[in-house]
Amino acid sequence: MRLTDCFRPFVFSVKERMRDMSSSNWLRPPKRRLRPGLAALPLAALLAWGAEVHPILPIGSAAPDFALPGVDGKIHRLADYAGSPVLAIVFTCNHCPIAQLYEQRIQRLYEDYRDKGVAVVAIQPNAPEALRIDELDSSDMSDTLAEMKIRAAYKHLTYPYLYDGETQAVARAYGPQATPHVFVFDRERRLRYEGRVDNSYRVELVKTQDARNAMDALLAGKAVDVTHTGVFGCSTKWKEKEAERLAALRKLEEKPVTLESASAEDLQKLRANSAKKLTLVSFWDTQCESCMQQFAGIEDTYRMYGVRGFELVTVAANGPEDRAAVQQVLEKQHATSRNLMSASARAFDPAWDSSVPSIALITRDGRMAYRRSGAVDMLELRRTILANIDWEYEGFSRYWGK
Repeated sequence: MRLTDCFRPFVFSVKERMRDMSSSNWLRPPKRRLRPGLAALPLAALLAWGAEVHPILPIGSAAPDFALPGVDGKIHRLADYAGSPVLAIVFTCNHCPIAQLYEQRIQRLYEDYRDKGVAVVAIQPNAPEALRIDELDSSDMSDTLAEMKIRAAYKHLTYPYLYDGETQAVARAYGPQATPHVFVFDRERRLRYEGRVDNSYRVELVKTQDARNAMDALLAGKAVDVTHTGVFGCSTKWKEKEAERLAALRKLEEKPVTLESASAEDLQKLRANSAKKLTLVSFWDTQCESCMQQFAGIEDTYRMYGVRGFELVTVAANGPEDRAAVQQVLEKQHATSRNLMSASARAFDPAWDSSVPSIALITRDGRMAYRRSGAVDMLELRRTILANIDWEYEGFSRYWGK
């Protein structure tokens, strides 16, 4: 599915959610059909069903209270922002590619309006345990508080960024439907606008600054002309999805684990990347402790980006007498990647000193985008992979590029 095919206000994405109750990322096509019983419902009933599950806070409502931990290590309360005439709460997250493109826009809102009397506060509403690993196909990390701190430092985000993933009590009170979703309150903390930040995740196509318009109107003592707009992005991940994540994990672990013997010529072909896919090659050895320590992280990386046309090939640099030991490790790690074993591993790269662990990321055109021997920085590796994915919109590549 093309990115443009999925771009739509959330009122339509509810229908997509009914088609795929486990889908998080609207950038991917739905994978599952409607549950029995839902398929027969008309669209209007489906929309009503979705709205009843986690309803949006109605316009005119008082701002629900909160006390949430932030990336700054402090507890933030609604009362902390009582001195600001206007309060804008933006529900957003780490993993969603649309939310990522809005990080700097939220930062600019925070900087542009903090001296005008507007408090801008971001809240991460997702339950990390409800996210399947393949739903992280556009991110270097998930949505835990620890990971939020890493993202804020990485992207130099200085606005308050709070975590509601433990109980989701605040998210259930406000009802964010997707990330990002903005709620703007007046001086009396009555909701006067909720919806999107602006009309397009593609900054060059932005024509309507919806959140800014609402804040400007309230600062001027005027009524907000447009009080609701449809949101777009990734649907909120509620805790009740955890069972689906566990089911998906069990299904993944049931997949067969294979092991092929590879000749020097096979490794040379691997280096030439005749498959023309973004490929990570990971060399390891059963006697290498560092290899064992990072094996799971490498496999998780494959599970994250496999839906993006990314491939992982593991190469055990063991002799044929160790085949049983290699297979045992692969089975334990549920290594569903392509797995090779070759005592001629140096044929892949004559300049390599044959030390393990060693990894190489090869682009579709055969360029070596990343090469490391020894323990790998997993975040650095994942960001490099994301920067080299064949995105439909170049803004995603820019986000991850150095």
